Amino acid sequence: MSVADEFGARVQQMREKAQQLEQAAENTADPAERQRLKDKARRLKEQSAMQRDSTGIDPM
Repeated sequence: MSVADEFGARVQQMREKAQQLEQAAENTADPAERQRLKDKARRLKEQSAMQRDSTGIDPM
């Protein structure tokens, strides 16, 4: 596996985790927990975008 493939897989994992966090946020009744999960998902998305941009990986 090439370095680009490894970065691509890592970026994909981060996106998937962010999606899971967003779904969990939608399913929680606690407003503070919902916000915490949404914030964490946003940070993961931003981090994956930065990694994607720095490696030149095309977004899906």
